[in-house]
Amino acid sequence: MRQLPLISDFLRTPQSRFAELPDFPYTPHYTEIGGLRIAHIDEGPREAPIVLLMHGEPTWSYLYRKMIPVLVAAGFRVIAPDLVGFGRSDKPSSKRDYSYLNHVQWMSAWVEANDFHHMTLFCQDWGSLVGLRVVAELPSRFDRIVLANGGLPTGTTPTPIAFKIWRTFAVFSPWFPIGLIVKTGCAAGLLPQEIAAYNAPFPSRKYKIAARLFPTFVPTTPQDPERANNERAWELFKRWDKPFITLFSTRDPITRGGQKVWQALVPGAQGQPHTAIRGAGHFLQEDKGAEVAAAVAAFIRNTPLTETD
Repeated sequence: MRQLPLISDFLRTPQSRFAELPDFPYTPHYTEIGGLRIAHIDEGPREAPIVLLMHGEPTWSYLYRKMIPVLVAAGFRVIAPDLVGFGRSDKPSSKRDYSYLNHVQWMSAWVEANDFHHMTLFCQDWGSLVGLRVVAELPSRFDRIVLANGGLPTGTTPTPIAFKIWRTFAVFSPWFPIGLIVKTGCAAGLLPQEIAAYNAPFPSRKYKIAARLFPTFVPTTPQDPERANNERAWELFKRWDKPFITLFSTRDPITRGGQKVWQALVPGAQGQPHTAIRGAGHFLQEDKGAEVAAAVAAFIRNTPLTETD
């Protein structure tokens, strides 16, 4: 039985905040996990292969609005959850309730509760730190992995200066404008109504606890409490022989070059069509969403699994 923290003190963003989201007409679905309501988008044929889109920080599933229609048109079922503390999902009120491990456990339990199988994971930013750990916990439920501008750090390699600056800002800045923060991570910028959509889940600073804390949870030293768990996950990926590709941006100062270790160490990454997404920033889903979705669809079509996979 999975051990989950039981959270009773949380915030729930009023539904009215999501009333006028541009280009995001999707109805949310909810699953209760450990006393919290986790939201997700579920589009496309129910019996089709699943593409699981995992967002990072400080975004939410709205990040995938340019990818969802392309993937659905290609015949896939698209699942896009909001991590606990983000989007339409509940937001624990106490900092003590947030941790890297808790998020892995919440999302692993969410996958099990919905009984998702035959998934292709697309993950970026914290979607990879959480998503790759979920794969390591439940490997038989995943058929493929697409890693984009993310990774699984163990605290044993140098931390990019850009990330150190971001972490300091998240912790100490009295001003934390989430929509504008997302805009700075996009090479093409955002429209005012899109900035407002990223702000929608966070009516006040009380709702921003997760967004502020996540940078502090990234393992950056060998003493990090999640180093051992990430290293155990890495051992699985060093044996992962199912299809695995990387789609990294050319204009992301935080993750640039991070794809190389995965291409070198993951057996399933050998000979795959790894692609550099040119002209995109950290949030490549915003800058090149349709292009990225087309690459994901082609990857799935071109890597059919056998019955023994």
